[in-house]
Amino acid sequence: MSRVLGRSANLVRLLGVIGMLGAAMIAIALITHWIGSPILTRFVTVMYINLILVLGLQMYMGNSGIVAFAHIGFMGVGAYGSALFSMAPVMKSMALPDLYPVLANVQIPFFWAVLAGGGISALVAAVVGWPLMRLSDFAAVITQFALLVIMHTIFVHWSAVTNGPRTLFGLDRHTYLVGALCWSLVLLAGAFWFKESKIGLQLRASRDERTAAAGVGINIVFVRWVGFVVSAFLAGLAGGLWAHFILSFQPSAFYLRETFLIMGMLVIGGPGTITGAFVGTVSVTIAFQGLRALENWVNIHQVFSFPIVGLTDVALSIALILMLIFRPGGLIERLELTGLRLPGWRRREAVSETNL
Repeated sequence: MSRVLGRSANLVRLLGVIGMLGAAMIAIALITHWIGSPILTRFVTVMYINLILVLGLQMYMGNSGIVAFAHIGFMGVGAYGSALFSMAPVMKSMALPDLYPVLANVQIPFFWAVLAGGGISALVAAVVGWPLMRLSDFAAVITQFALLVIMHTIFVHWSAVTNGPRTLFGLDRHTYLVGALCWSLVLLAGAFWFKESKIGLQLRASRDERTAAAGVGINIVFVRWVGFVVSAFLAGLAGGLWAHFILSFQPSAFYLRETFLIMGMLVIGGPGTITGAFVGTVSVTIAFQGLRALENWVNIHQVFSFPIVGLTDVALSIALILMLIFRPGGLIERLELTGLRLPGWRRREAVSETNL
């Protein structure tokens, strides 16, 4: 009976957290729509897409404790995959003249194309990820970075599918503010479900006490592999949404700079919590855009005798360094919106964590 009550209380608490975060996301969208600024609408739409990326990163990196440098590479797989399935054949003939005939005349609706891009990302992660999940600590970080380099090299040189280092163009715009909001709301709930699922609990157990987790029968390689595949699926979905919003892109969009930005959002917000992923995405987006506007204003008005370049990157780097020194767990380190604590929830959560 106590276990049932504990699970019910935990479910109520999680629904409350999802409701509060969802309400905040809807409020941001409504305010943006009311203001009506095209620039503001653009950057809020990208913020929701980045939130999906950060949620996917949290599902694997936050629960397993393994840094996932290849995450942005899977975003690229989803972007190119969804583009190939959604582009009109006449546009493919112009943008990708060497495209394989089996793909040249394929065109499916936007929704299914985005899901296909996410599915391709998950499939790639499933194939390459199984042997990598046996690694931990330093070796896992290095192999993840190597995987990102491999994927970037493929994007640059597979001209028949990606147009090589040149810009891929010809996509129709299907991603708008409301659509990005809906996708992010659904995937926010999915991230919470994954965190509280059996796989999520086992992932955190393998992160905190690997030897003890293996001792109680947890298949560490398998649970890490599942988390890696699900994370890649979300990255692929985000890539498809982003591709149909930006409309033209190059392989450089899925490399080190974007990796640094998305990881900064998660680390600053707190990799251990979904709330931290949300707070980090919103706060870094606001700070990033504010600093970019400041940099442009300073250069336009020639405040200094020399141009200011890279202010946003330097500021984000300093923020990351300070966060890792003084608060390595991020702004929201362990608890999901602590204002929703219920009596005895700490004890009940401890019981649920041991029910692996």
